[in-house]
Amino acid sequence: MITIYLKQFNKIVRNADVKLFDELGYDDILWIDLLTPSIKEQKAVENFMEINLQTQQQVEEIESSSKYSETENAIICNSNFFMPYTETFAIEPVSFIIAEGVLVSVRNAEFRTFTEAAKRLQMNYRAYATGYHVLVSILEVRIDYDADLVEALAKNIAALSKEVNISEQIGRETLQRISHLQENTMLIRENIFDRQRVLSGIQRSERFPNDIYPKLSLMIKDVNSLINHADFSFQRLDYIQDAALGLINIEQNEIVKIFSVAAVIFMPATLVASIYGMNFHAMPELDWVYTFPDGTTVPLGYLFAIGLMILFSAGTIWFFRYKKWL
Repeated sequence: MITIYLKQFNKIVRNADVKLFDELGYDDILWIDLLTPSIKEQKAVENFMEINLQTQQQVEEIESSSKYSETENAIICNSNFFMPYTETFAIEPVSFIIAEGVLVSVRNAEFRTFTEAAKRLQMNYRAYATGYHVLVSILEVRIDYDADLVEALAKNIAALSKEVNISEQIGRETLQRISHLQENTMLIRENIFDRQRVLSGIQRSERFPNDIYPKLSLMIKDVNSLINHADFSFQRLDYIQDAALGLINIEQNEIVKIFSVAAVIFMPATLVASIYGMNFHAMPELDWVYTFPDGTTVPLGYLFAIGLMILFSAGTIWFFRYKKWL
């Protein structure tokens, strides 16, 4: 789909007819927006602008030179835009080319950024004299949305931190949430850093109108602040992860402690049982017997061994409590 933003009758007019290229000049067009364009639409734009649109591979390259470059007749910018979903993000690259003061944007997804930029363009068209101004406006809107993403992420991290602090038990689900937020934070930071490289390239250029550079300086400051905020969020997630793992270790240590105490408590009883299980002949306790008046006999040696086991186990428990280990 193609959308052509024309300067007519002191206002901005939208049109989607590529036949207009045969009737209009560069001064009549401000912005050509290509959304998942057909081959016919791409050829029409290339013939009219006398440029070559970038391939998908060129747009997705991560080298600095691919983010911003200038040729004799055109300025080329490539930037990644977020597609937010319920719990994650998808990254879609967008290509911008400025030639003869006309902005050409090529994308394969619908973004609120472009909708908002088009709305601003039609509401205050006098502020957008050239395609250079439109490009900076699109990036400005995108930075505002990036700030919203960073703020929303910070709120999620704060809520998770509070949950970890008051939780008595940390499960796998909590660790997965931390990992998920870490991944999203890294994606957002990389996306904002991508924006920083594009803005730095524009700022170094001498081909943009002079009235754009003061706004660029403010935008770069905003981007730097967002990067710092994203770094802080990532550091906070590291702290939350360390705290969660610490709580898990404490829980595991408590379990190990219970088993260890149980083993130590029954160790004397086990020792007594082992001694009397040796079947030595010189064990007079085995012959201890109490006889009741009716002739019933009770093996005292057996009771003596049981008593020793109970006494030693009770003594061990008392010692542990005395040392406040229990």
